[in-house]
Amino acid sequence: MTPLEYPCPAKLNLLLAVTGRRADGFHDLVSLVAPVEFGDTLAVAPAADFSLVCDAPGVPADGTNLVLQAARAFRAATGWAGGARFTLTKRIPPGAGLGGGSSDAAAALQALNALAGRPLAAGPLAAVAAGVGSDCALFLAGGPVVMRGRGEQVAGLAAAARARLGGRRVLIFKPDFGVATPWAYAQLAAAAPGGYLEPARAEARLADLLGAAGAGAGLEGGLFNSLEPPVFRKYAALPALLGQLRTRFGLAPRMSGSGSACFALLPDGAPVAEIAARVRAAWGAAALVVETRLA
Repeated sequence: MTPLEYPCPAKLNLLLAVTGRRADGFHDLVSLVAPVEFGDTLAVAPAADFSLVCDAPGVPADGTNLVLQAARAFRAATGWAGGARFTLTKRIPPGAGLGGGSSDAAAALQALNALAGRPLAAGPLAAVAAGVGSDCALFLAGGPVVMRGRGEQVAGLAAAARARLGGRRVLIFKPDFGVATPWAYAQLAAAAPGGYLEPARAEARLADLLGAAGAGAGLEGGLFNSLEPPVFRKYAALPALLGQLRTRFGLAPRMSGSGSACFALLPDGAPVAEIAARVRAAWGAAALVVETRLA
């Protein structure tokens, strides 16, 4: 059987408001998240058991990979005795805040559900995804969503906001170092309560951003990320470049998730080649620079 291919899009946090720490150690958040057209690809073929190969050096292909963790979670939830051979073509770098591992895992769950004859409806499949990772369930929606709780509460957008976000040009750029998500959240917690945004203020920020999207107004002024201050304190190269892009090109760049990847929505006529050259001049030739669109 020819393997089936599933796209595994990267995601951007247009708004990431962290509102507090939970008793289970996770954090509560309010986030507007948009997948993009850039991402990984997961090829899936039936097999006697689960296995994974990946083309990217350094990416584990054992049980620590979220693809195989998702496969085990699917088997536990359904009792399905089948297996699959996963082949992962990796483009989303690790430690980027772009949700690459979670997106791969969500694609694996969708593939296995199809191979098994769809034993799980949308709700139970999302519950399995949430158990694999906080970001996994959002990728099942196929478009921009609002996440709450630790990320397991996923809600779609109104049609007008969804339509106006889709297709927006965006530049994603990342230095050749990553940021560990647990470290970033630990730094935010260490600054508590000052680092957290009150839930009412987080919801107000979200409402303003969704209102702008629904009305077709500019989004740039509403972009927000609670994790920028603690990450920027250690990784000064990030705010230094973002400041240059604001001053020189009039952009409103932000960090996605816990970083280190950043992004900027691109206005019509933006000098993308010049902006990319500025990124590489600041962060080196190894920096990732990708122009893509919100899905």
